Amino acid sequence: MDLDSGVREGFFRRRIARAIVELLRQGVTPEKMALSLALGVALGVFPALGTTTALCALAALILRLNLPAIQIVNYFVYPAQIALLIPFFRAGEKLFGAPHLPLSVRQILAMVRASFWSATRLLWTTVWHAAVAWCLIAPVFVAVLYFIMVPILQGVVRRTLKQRARD
Repeated sequence: MDLDSGVREGFFRRRIARAIVELLRQGVTPEKMALSLALGVALGVFPALGTTTALCALAALILRLNLPAIQIVNYFVYPAQIALLIPFFRAGEKLFGAPHLPLSVRQILAMVRASFWSATRLLWTTVWHAAVAWCLIAPVFVAVLYFIMVPILQGVVRRTLKQRARD
């Protein structure tokens, strides 16, 4: 293991893993935590910049999920949201047979920084098509991630309970 991967692992452990373990110790069920994490990732990559915090908060409130967990994950997947903008735009173009919009991530970010609402108006059809493509992919992704995370988090709870019993 090189120094860089050790730093990243330490950062992940400090910022995410410890927070998740602490929430599990406070009584959040592994199933609710897994759903919070899976939805946080899926909603966090929704292909409309500036919407994910509200989407995550709404999902947490409606489904009675852990708001801090879903928002922490949303925050950490922001780079993935940026990286997936163009692939979702292209998927939406293919899905709807729409003309190819020649944009780069850099151009999109510059447009959003200059004027969020102008960028939204200009990109409305492209974003709408990308959102539909996301809607087709996200439920499958959430289900897969949920079923992977539940046994992992159940194991964390078991280990935590064993450790408490020893202490």
